[in-house]
Amino acid sequence: MPQYEYSKWDGSQRFTPQSAEKAFDELSEYLLHHGDQVLRQLDRFDDDDTPEIVELLQRHGLIERDGEGKFAVSPKGVRRIQRNALTELFQTFNRDTIGKHESPHKGSGAVRHDDSRPYVYGDSLADLNLLETMKNAFVRRGGGVPIGIERDDWVVYETEHQTRAATVVLIDMSGSMGRFGKYGMTKKVALALQAMVRAQYPTDSLEMVGFYTLANRMTERQLLNSAPKPVGLFDPRVNLRISLDRPLPRQVQHFTNIDAGLKLARSMLTKQGAENKQIIVITDGEPTAHIEGREAVLIYPPAEKTAMATLAEARRCASAGIRVSSFALIEDYFYLGLVNFVEEMARVTQGVAAYCSADDLGKYVFDSFVGGRRRRKASR
Repeated sequence: MPQYEYSKWDGSQRFTPQSAEKAFDELSEYLLHHGDQVLRQLDRFDDDDTPEIVELLQRHGLIERDGEGKFAVSPKGVRRIQRNALTELFQTFNRDTIGKHESPHKGSGAVRHDDSRPYVYGDSLADLNLLETMKNAFVRRGGGVPIGIERDDWVVYETEHQTRAATVVLIDMSGSMGRFGKYGMTKKVALALQAMVRAQYPTDSLEMVGFYTLANRMTERQLLNSAPKPVGLFDPRVNLRISLDRPLPRQVQHFTNIDAGLKLARSMLTKQGAENKQIIVITDGEPTAHIEGREAVLIYPPAEKTAMATLAEARRCASAGIRVSSFALIEDYFYLGLVNFVEEMARVTQGVAAYCSADDLGKYVFDSFVGGRRRRKASR
């Protein structure tokens, strides 16, 4: 239980009201874990009895009314949450400075290295290493002044060619993700990744997909408002087929369909012209659903049939030149099957597999995004 200490107010203490930013940051923590049902609580107030703190958040442009008159986080509020998530995560682990995506292809680029090479026709003189060039001219003439510089004296800095990347992050929204703060931390990592891409990699494409019994693309605001699907079936054994052409019943939305997520991500990435393409999968359970034709097949406990269908789709992603990185949120020995599955997915895709706690997820995902998906190209 929290501990409080009280003292008698004698009139001399100055009252400092809570700032809008502080109140919004506290509201954001609830949004990360519980989704937009937190905002729905604010909708209960009429305009005449809206609390002062809510009016303060509106005046500062952190929340707003949408087209239906319901409260929603404003674009300004979303950006603040993303920045705060990025700052918090980077305070929890030590990192090197983040630059652009690296490539061994040497050529014109904004990342300058300390090493140099002789000038080649077509090189930009903006990359001229003046000190080394002067030294070459001085040695060639045997010293003395004035120093005459010839073309053979020119030396330029090596630069690194920068590449664009397209990434789709697959976020598990199954019922079990609501336990132990796993979904809240996953959302925080995804929001922080959005902030980093906007600041450091503005030419990159980053999209979010939530997968459960099906899979759907999520905007920034939809990601913030999202929550795990509530468990609606408690049968010890399930074997169902659900038509994709009819609305999905609420009671069967909590299954884990990585296959559907991979299919959607592959479709999205094939439309991207980026050189590097990657899928990052964050999950806490083995797949319990897959797609067959126009049906979703739900099987629990997890079955080999579903695993094989999911691995086949992962292999198709790899064949399309997409790198697949899988991160399994592990709590105890109960998740041994999940460990085996993500390792097998890494094997068939020649990708990355890691298992970690929710607290360590940020470091793994950021390391994968920044440095774990480079494409090799021959030097010119």
